[in-house]
Amino acid sequence: MTGLTQELAAYVAQPEFGTQEQASCDVARTGFIDTIATMMAGSSEPVVRIMLEHLGGVRTPAEAPVPFAGLMLPAAQAACINGVAAHALDYDDVALSAHTSTVLVPAILAEGHRLDVSGADAVRAYVVGYEVWAELFSRESDQYHLKGWHPTGVFGAVGAAAAVAYLNKLSQEQTRQTLAIAASMASGLVANFGTMTKPLHAGRAAACAIEAIRLSQLGLTSAPDVFEHPAGYLNALSPAGSVDRERPAQLGHTLRLLDSGLSVKGYPVCYSGHRVIDGVVDIAEREDIDPSQVRCVRVTIGRAQASMLRNHRPQTGLEAKFSAEFAVAAALVTRRVSLAELTDDFVARDDVRALFDKVVIDITDKPCLIDPAFSFADRVVIEMEDGRSFDSGAIRFARGNAKLPLDAAGLRRKFLDCMEAGAVPAYCRAGAGAALYERIAGLQSLPSVRQLF
Repeated sequence: MTGLTQELAAYVAQPEFGTQEQASCDVARTGFIDTIATMMAGSSEPVVRIMLEHLGGVRTPAEAPVPFAGLMLPAAQAACINGVAAHALDYDDVALSAHTSTVLVPAILAEGHRLDVSGADAVRAYVVGYEVWAELFSRESDQYHLKGWHPTGVFGAVGAAAAVAYLNKLSQEQTRQTLAIAASMASGLVANFGTMTKPLHAGRAAACAIEAIRLSQLGLTSAPDVFEHPAGYLNALSPAGSVDRERPAQLGHTLRLLDSGLSVKGYPVCYSGHRVIDGVVDIAEREDIDPSQVRCVRVTIGRAQASMLRNHRPQTGLEAKFSAEFAVAAALVTRRVSLAELTDDFVARDDVRALFDKVVIDITDKPCLIDPAFSFADRVVIEMEDGRSFDSGAIRFARGNAKLPLDAAGLRRKFLDCMEAGAVPAYCRAGAGAALYERIAGLQSLPSVRQLF
């Protein structure tokens, strides 16, 4: 039998990287650096404490670490908790309308620790998982978020299953079973954005990938055509039913990780507002704007972006992560949007809340050809009480985007800032965070991922 499901399984069982292997692995390594940084920073969030209470009691078999908690847990539980922590602050990197690394990295590290794989194999597994994720994502031009699907959860389960199937060196048939099982585990709803359940999407996707492996190895059966079937994965997810289920897979020829890349976040809020924040900060600093003298801020963004930035009058720091009004207000008041602003007390400040009603959101339907969840460009216009008006012009890419990337120094700076914010006792001693960074940066040369933590 031939078809997309079989093609995906064949690729994962025997992937091709060609001459692009080193370049793609370098991008993947960025995913490991950023995910471990945001995992440590988010480790003290209430959702992580809940997950530790829920899953932390199962200590055998002790297969993989939860490094910020000093625990060894079964691989699936460790992957789940680490994935939740990495996504808890919404500070983790972005690709393919989703948060690819926050699912792939926890699954790879947990299963890789159990199997004692090399750092090089862990990085190659990331590339494999990303390519399968991208192949599936590329078949739909409509915006999943507008239908209510959170791509991190629905694609993450399958992408991570591909990554861990590669690590386990499964046969093509076992890989096919694993991917099809994971396809039925895929989930995640946009309605839960701004709540603790959003990071659960990432953690559960990472855990489901490992559970799918175990079930496949035990003999659980699944459909041989689950992705292309009329009642299968792609059709079920498709917003308008126009998904391409027939095109032969394009895997291993031009690696999509090098085309789409990874966008590293500069702000711990929904990526839909990052270009807006850049625009507001740039204008506020250049014109030395007094927020109390602002009459109106007109923000032009895409329709799917607006659907995610839906909390128009947020009450908490968690809700504020999904609010265009808060993004503008924080950027005007402090000329930054950092972890320090994402607190309930800051959101409740009178000078912040006074700006919420001054934000007007306009919609543009010109899509980005790289990522359909975003507009081609965002724009900010700040109008002052004295009649002056300041226009950002078209903002094509946020700082840190794959097309406007952070340099190595910027990535390291974010990592160390996250380590400081997380205040994990084992990494608080002088130089411990920097030493961890160096180990991750040299991941491809590590004989075993067990040497990371």
